[in-house]
Amino acid sequence: MAAGRDVGAALDLAAAWSGRLPRPGGGATRRLWEAMATVAATDLQAARALEPHLDAVAILDELDGRDVPAGTSWGVFAAEGPGVRLEAHETADGWVLDGTKPWCSLAGRLSHALVTAWLDDDARGLFAVDLRAPGVTTGGGTWVARGLPEVVSTPIHLAGVRAEPVGGRGWYLDRHGFAWGGIGVAAVWYGGAVGVARRLLRQAAERELDQVGRAHLGAVDRTLHAARAVLAEAADDVDAGRADGPAGAVLALRVRAVVVDAVESVLRHCDHALGPGPLVGEPAHAAAVADLHLYVRQHHAERDDAALGGAVTGLPDDGRAW
Repeated sequence: MAAGRDVGAALDLAAAWSGRLPRPGGGATRRLWEAMATVAATDLQAARALEPHLDAVAILDELDGRDVPAGTSWGVFAAEGPGVRLEAHETADGWVLDGTKPWCSLAGRLSHALVTAWLDDDARGLFAVDLRAPGVTTGGGTWVARGLPEVVSTPIHLAGVRAEPVGGRGWYLDRHGFAWGGIGVAAVWYGGAVGVARRLLRQAAERELDQVGRAHLGAVDRTLHAARAVLAEAADDVDAGRADGPAGAVLALRVRAVVVDAVESVLRHCDHALGPGPLVGEPAHAAAVADLHLYVRQHHAERDDAALGGAVTGLPDDGRAW
């Protein structure tokens, strides 16, 4: 089933195929990330819709081996923002959520989500929410993006909405799979870069490149090869139990940074080699570039490098691998 740039079809794809793909850490992580990258190389917008559903499936599987109900579509909403707060309260009838959650991608089109909410001033919990339940409303934000135009992120507002707790206090951030999910996103970024790079490869097939053109293509090739090798090694580390706890957090920061550098290098080399023509005359290429620019900004750039530097100083000498 092909999703094209139809997000609805991509969500159908997620529901249909998520049960057939392996879970991270289950021995076939490389196959999972290769599948995600393959979708992204064809259409990054479809992959952007697929990835959070797969993440939700992996989270529930990591907790107790459960699966999502057939025919449902899921997101994972864990962002925080200034001036808004989502709180969880336990009542005699169970847990309820009140407040606003920002940056909820596809909230108006999904059936369910895993949502973080504050239990008190110090810790958050994770909750499963039916986004079509009474008390859930979406909207109130603006979305003017030229990349990922159909993957709209808006706030959601919850008023006394019943929710099912998923894991204990702080479990969402403390679990091994939190880092693995972050690397999975990097696999999607990598796939998006492959999609952009294929336009440069097509140019090489259509006409003989000069020395500068060959230099751009060579730089793109070695950059993507390095990123792919890092992702493959990370998948092996996850499956071998070498990416649990703090080691996994460090690995995720490393891999995501390497892949982001590769993405930004590919975008730059393709821009220089191809010029403005494909950006103004080829809708598919222009969309792929815009999608990738926006999606990769989920990486926190120098702040994530600072986090990695702090994490590395806490590792034993034999844990740094260099």
